[in-house]
Amino acid sequence: MNTITESSSRFRDLDRMSVHDLLTGINEEDANVPVAVGKAIPQIETLVNKIMERLPQGGRVFYLGAGTSGRLGVLDASEIPPTYGVKDLIIGLIAGGDTALRRSVENAEDDREKAWQELQDFHIGTMDTVIGIAASGTTPYVVGAVEKAREHHLLTGCITCNPGSPLAQAAEYPVEVAVGPEVVTGSTRMKSGTAQKLVLNMISTTLMIRMGRVKGNKMVNMQLANRKLKRRGVRMLMEELGLPEDEALQLLLSHGSVKKALDAAVASQRPLPPHFENL
Repeated sequence: MNTITESSSRFRDLDRMSVHDLLTGINEEDANVPVAVGKAIPQIETLVNKIMERLPQGGRVFYLGAGTSGRLGVLDASEIPPTYGVKDLIIGLIAGGDTALRRSVENAEDDREKAWQELQDFHIGTMDTVIGIAASGTTPYVVGAVEKAREHHLLTGCITCNPGSPLAQAAEYPVEVAVGPEVVTGSTRMKSGTAQKLVLNMISTTLMIRMGRVKGNKMVNMQLANRKLKRRGVRMLMEELGLPEDEALQLLLSHGSVKKALDAAVASQRPLPPHFENL
């Protein structure tokens, strides 16, 4: 099939362009990405709402991709536990396994059965969601798994940059972001990859907020994994409880998280702002 992502670049002589013109051209093309993502918000909203029906019933979200798409899915999934304190809720799988995160694994994306086989290791069920990520919408590793997942009555979605692609047809709730041809013809790590990252950010962040992992605008469930995050937690407690820095630090360290510290404050009847009263 003819695909937008493989269409010829509008820049004909990249190798003759100055550094300034190359940078400007890439930047101008990148500016089109948020506009294309904005047009897909109705599709993203539908998918998120459907996922939210399942998460309270023990559902999980699985991202599947190959190459850049797979790496972006694994990246998004890997950032959920430290940011929101939730483990094994969003899981990323990439064709070729962890080795493919750093280097290409030849032919891994061409196996239509592999991703579905890998999903079996997680004892998937009908409350789970499978989201295939493929700029072209034709990657066998992704398309095959989404088709199987839908046959077995899992919720299926996708993120693709080719409307009407086999992946979009296989998924029950496709997200199609048409960003147009790449600056370097077919280099979908560029605009297509940026679009996929934006959509993944939107999906996972919205899910975490709706699940109560954010209060007000604060990441109260983040893991205190380093000094920067501990300082952030101290600032949160200082702002929300009106505590001096030393008391906020002692409270945070004694309870291990902002959420637990705020729970302790509720228990000790400290006054809290309205958006924390129902913790």
